[in-house]
Amino acid sequence: MCGICGVVGRRHATPIVFEGLRRLEYRGYDSAGIATLVDGRVERRRAAGKLDNLAALLKKEPLPGTTGIGHTRWATHGAPTACNAHPHGTERVAIVHNGIIENFETLRRELEEAGQVFETETDSETIALLLDYHLQQGLEPKEAALRTLRRLEGAYAVAMIFAEHEGLMIGACHSAPLAVGFGDDEMFLGSDSLALAPLTRRIAYMEDGDCVVITRKGAEFMNFKGEPVERTIQQTALAAGSIGKDGYRHYMEKELHEHPLVIGQTLQRMVDPASRRVILPDLPFNLAEVPRAVITACGSAFFAGMIGRYWLEEIARLPVDIDVASEMRYRNPPLTEGSVGLLISQSGETADTLAALRSLRQKAIHIVSVLNVEHSTMARESDVVLGTVAGPEISVASTKAFTAQLTVLACFAIATARARGKLDVLAEEHLVSALLDLPSRAAEVFNQTDAIRAMAQVVVEARDVLYLGRGSMFPVAMEGALKLKEISYIHAEAYAAGEMKHGPISLIDRTVPIVATAPSNALFEKTLSNLQEAKARGGRLLVFTDTKGAERVSAIAEQMVVLPHVHDFVAPILQTIPVQMLAYEVAVMKGTDVDQPRNLAKSVTVE
Repeated sequence: MCGICGVVGRRHATPIVFEGLRRLEYRGYDSAGIATLVDGRVERRRAAGKLDNLAALLKKEPLPGTTGIGHTRWATHGAPTACNAHPHGTERVAIVHNGIIENFETLRRELEEAGQVFETETDSETIALLLDYHLQQGLEPKEAALRTLRRLEGAYAVAMIFAEHEGLMIGACHSAPLAVGFGDDEMFLGSDSLALAPLTRRIAYMEDGDCVVITRKGAEFMNFKGEPVERTIQQTALAAGSIGKDGYRHYMEKELHEHPLVIGQTLQRMVDPASRRVILPDLPFNLAEVPRAVITACGSAFFAGMIGRYWLEEIARLPVDIDVASEMRYRNPPLTEGSVGLLISQSGETADTLAALRSLRQKAIHIVSVLNVEHSTMARESDVVLGTVAGPEISVASTKAFTAQLTVLACFAIATARARGKLDVLAEEHLVSALLDLPSRAAEVFNQTDAIRAMAQVVVEARDVLYLGRGSMFPVAMEGALKLKEISYIHAEAYAAGEMKHGPISLIDRTVPIVATAPSNALFEKTLSNLQEAKARGGRLLVFTDTKGAERVSAIAEQMVVLPHVHDFVAPILQTIPVQMLAYEVAVMKGTDVDQPRNLAKSVTVE
């Protein structure tokens, strides 16, 4: 996950920015760079690889100046080269950017027609050249920045400096974190409070759709229309060695809000937006010849695998077996040589999953691991690693890592279907387009926070909760039930909605809320019938649906959360976000330790 650090002051900017980048190394990166103003000119130094390479370059070619921005880049769109490294810029402007610009192709065509010349493979450069174009039209930096921001679509945080404007920096964010630090006659900008911790304890956290104009004397906050907004300066007690919450109540809340960015950054690693095709790393086997797939994982990662099974079987027509990793090797199932083993883990160190990997390896199974830590033990022992670009996940209860895993599995299913001749070019483009639309739709989920909190008021009083879903919504229901158990300590169980009549229906009364995931897909009518049966027995229905299903659901639900309508293929990813949010809000109401629930650890490294 990329990192941003910027400073406007009277001291040399480069050492300050460089130290901020050091503190952002935990995010993972493969290139870095810094830009400053030198006698009014924009000067840049960029290097591929680790920060030591940038340090060597700066020693050879020093970079003076008191206004500067820096960036650590995790390559997603474009190779990890010095050319693709940030800052991007022209003689008039330099920018650094975290996130994705979803409409960069349209903007790039417009800018090329207007005579702008691109030098990199990144979507980020589009921001710099659009900004430069507005500056060429005679606009002042603030107005040029606002006009640029109003054209951008996606999740992003950006910092900008301008030639001949010493002591000026502009920042903006949408569905990506950015914090402003207040010093004595100097100001700072960072991706999170970790980068700013050694510099100041006075921090204002920007909100989605904020723009900030920074000078040595202070910061002016506004929305993208240029209308003033107020942001509170907080006295942070963040220790210099810790990772901040960026103004959120808990790490889990912060990580929930990172869903749109994480989905988008993971897609940028796996999808060519120009061709609308999934791009996998080189595989040491032929996907077209794989006879079966075997999926194994633990906890939430197992539920992600269950959804992956639906996709692989339905789209790629590939037979799939799935087991929780803690049971798989003891069950000793018969396996077909040459099958692919798909193992899923956030840390890459999960003991049961690692043991299952080694068991599969002994049986001549190709190993593909979906991991968030790509230098882990599982990564070293896999044939192929499909990385989830989720960044560090501090909260014990997994949130953003789960949707990143689903995003990877969706892409893998598409690539497998294409290799097996089950998906033509147009069909692939259709599914990929649905995936590329997800970050924006995911950001819209947070508009329903009040409705989710109202739903939580019902759940918080319960001792038992039933979760229901059909098809790929069944694992989503299981994820929702697990999250509620993990952090609120309320007993919850998930069932395939059609199974309710085969036992669980006996539990239903007014004291047992029923949480259902019911988007308007092919199984919508069946799910509604099951919910009608529950209501007839006094069940209190709490339903997650979409804009197309809302009218039907409203007739029977006590409470309802209405989500954007998306393609059936990606609905499980979107539906996951609000069920996780519900668990979080219930835990907050109960006053439990949300980030470190009792008896749980982030990475289970013992069997």
